[in-house]
Amino acid sequence: MAVTDTHESIPAPSALAHRRWTGDMETRESLVFGAHEVVVFTHRCPGIERPNQDAMGLVAIDEDRLVLVLADGAGGQPAGDKASEAAVRTFGLTVQRVALEGVPLREAVLQGFDAANRAVVDLAVGAATTLVVVELDGETLRTYHAGDSRALVCGRGGLLKLITAAHSPVGHAVQAGILEEDEALHHDELHLVSNMIGGDDMRVEIGAPLELAANDTLVVASDGIFDNLGPEEIVELVRKGPTEEATDALLAATDQRMAGTDEFAPCKPDDVSLIVLRRQR
Repeated sequence: MAVTDTHESIPAPSALAHRRWTGDMETRESLVFGAHEVVVFTHRCPGIERPNQDAMGLVAIDEDRLVLVLADGAGGQPAGDKASEAAVRTFGLTVQRVALEGVPLREAVLQGFDAANRAVVDLAVGAATTLVVVELDGETLRTYHAGDSRALVCGRGGLLKLITAAHSPVGHAVQAGILEEDEALHHDELHLVSNMIGGDDMRVEIGAPLELAANDTLVVASDGIFDNLGPEEIVELVRKGPTEEATDALLAATDQRMAGTDEFAPCKPDDVSLIVLRRQR
């Protein structure tokens, strides 16, 4: 996967910058938000002609508050690409509007989930999508998610500080201690998801606040990453080195797994989308 460096500062917070990424990116994009570096990339499954069913977004509320969002449209249902695009677009616009009204960010995010859910239901084609959101308020991070797109935080020394649980039968088994993360990657039902945007039974799991330390790295990604690499592998790839190079290493390792060159390693070709954020000193 060929990538090149691009750097861009996020527009003035007073403009409530709302960026979205859909389709296929040929190169990763690098952004700066205060003391944080952000790298984004999305591309459809290798060797597949259908549209990329992932979408990502970013909303800068002010100089201290940032919201990241990623969606992965359900491949086994119609219009997965339209579902993810509608969810990310509606979520971001709702957070923008509610933030202008002075509503606390947590409430704005939850209203965004509800609006995104309605938008996907209103497509009226039976579409569905995952949605994972990370709210950054100063140096305090909080996750929100529905589905099996996940978020992970690690320290430079390799400590896994946070990982969200996949909303799936396999994910619940891992959470219950029945399966190990590496065993889950080989499970026959890894593709099943038990909670998604696009229905009346959608639920949002809210994580506990986490203080980011200097050089902590956040990875927000679709299952194209998390179904091919275990958490320990991801941590080892992204915990050190420049943020762009760490992202390249993660993408290269994912490509290798999808190519199926190791018969004993997991191999699940899929769309790949990720947001990598690192707090600098």
